Amino acid sequence: TSTTIALNNQQASGEKMTSTESEAPVASPTSTALMGPTSPPPEADQFKTEANSAFNLGHYDQAIDLYSKAIDLYDKSAIYYANRSFAYLRTECFGYALSDASRAIALDQSYIKAYYRRASANMALGKFKLALTDFEQVHRRRPGDSDAKAKYTECKKIVQQKAFEKAIAYEEKRVSPCDEISQSLQSMTIEDSYDGPKLSEEGNKVTREFVTQLLDYYKKSKVLHRRYAYQILVDMKALLSAEATLVDVAVPEGTKFTICGDVHGQFFDLLNIFELNGLPSETNPYLFNGDFVDRGSFSVECIFTLFSLKLLYPKSFFLARGNHESEYMNKIYGFEGEVKAKYADKMVQLFREVFNLLPLAHLIDGRILVMHGGLFSSDDVTLEDIRKIDRNMDIPDSGPMSELLWSDPQDLPGRAPSKRGVAVQFGPDVTERFCKNNGLDYIVRSHEVKEKGYEVAHSGRCITVFSAPNYCDTMGNKGAYITLTGGKDLSPKFTSFDCVPHPTVRPMAYSSSLMQLFS
Repeated sequence: TSTTIALNNQQASGEKMTSTESEAPVASPTSTALMGPTSPPPEADQFKTEANSAFNLGHYDQAIDLYSKAIDLYDKSAIYYANRSFAYLRTECFGYALSDASRAIALDQSYIKAYYRRASANMALGKFKLALTDFEQVHRRRPGDSDAKAKYTECKKIVQQKAFEKAIAYEEKRVSPCDEISQSLQSMTIEDSYDGPKLSEEGNKVTREFVTQLLDYYKKSKVLHRRYAYQILVDMKALLSAEATLVDVAVPEGTKFTICGDVHGQFFDLLNIFELNGLPSETNPYLFNGDFVDRGSFSVECIFTLFSLKLLYPKSFFLARGNHESEYMNKIYGFEGEVKAKYADKMVQLFREVFNLLPLAHLIDGRILVMHGGLFSSDDVTLEDIRKIDRNMDIPDSGPMSELLWSDPQDLPGRAPSKRGVAVQFGPDVTERFCKNNGLDYIVRSHEVKEKGYEVAHSGRCITVFSAPNYCDTMGNKGAYITLTGGKDLSPKFTSFDCVPHPTVRPMAYSSSLMQLFS
């Protein structure tokens, strides 16, 4: 999800923009020609100074704007680009951060901070080998820098681990974690002290009673027994294996249908949606459009609630994959750590297997396409192409599957490189052509925080819905959901809502120490 919050949900910490950064970078033989005039005009340096102050106050968007003004006046300063790259890192615009850092290096190959920035952006994007190359540069040039050494060592360890995992993957036959655990479920003891919800004795199935008891149990900050948690994951694998990549959804005439966006582990706000709009049922269908986990520290509660509802109402409760239903994002942004804290390492493997099977998009009455991210880098992608995607994998770096889960709309026509460094940004003309070519009224997507919880763009053809209010306890945004009524008129109706109190567990409480490598 695109945000303007600091990594780790804190204001900028550690290295700050200081007056020493106004010093001209040391020129190298390969960068002198690019540097142009040896010093920027005073007006540009003033913008840079103001930007540094805004950055140190945590006002990253303002800092980006001021650095951009400095660059408009003088585009030969490696410092300006490297500083703006740092601000983009803080707002998680990793694609822009990567571009600015690379430009800074092109201007001055001796400017060490630019290598830091580029390595950090590549780390955030999971491009560990590229990050290692830059961390190696920094470590080699500053052998006494303990921070540089620590980041180089940690990144090198990750690259070696990835190489090892790739090597052994060819040597051992892959065993399904869900299939493996299913063989030992009956031997898991349910302690006499356990006072929580239980699956039905006949077939260990989810019932309405189980769901209502589960919600009450979670309100008391208690944990579902591991036997039932594993059973839900095993059953979800079986259910999702039979679902299509693009799920067709029919909304009967006069029936209300609700679309929710990201909930990001904000369990008590999820409960509030059900308070406002009613619990899901066969007559009150819902679609949750990805990013169920990460960031918020009640992701386990969110996912088992949503999975239980899917098992209870497989034909009227729908779940789509988001970009955070992936191995790397879960490792960094908290879900993996939360699962390990509340259950065990083994369960992480089951979630990976189940997440890989989540549908990528839903088609409502043949007229509304709903996906987490957005549209494609090419105009020739059709609904039939989406149906043919083999989704049973972690999210790739490029291609239609990646774009469905990562792309963002933009106001300008055409396409542009993504601010995130993955997929693309698409303009109103792209949306118009896609809808016309595929017979659609409009598309619905999520993936971005919006002040009112929703946004209507591209002349009504592209709608964003985001359902995590006061995202990460810092953003101050409202959440929203969309309701449609089956029939000829599928016009969206929006309901915005505020956040509700939750127990005093901070967002990102379970996030990985790997975040320090790119923060």
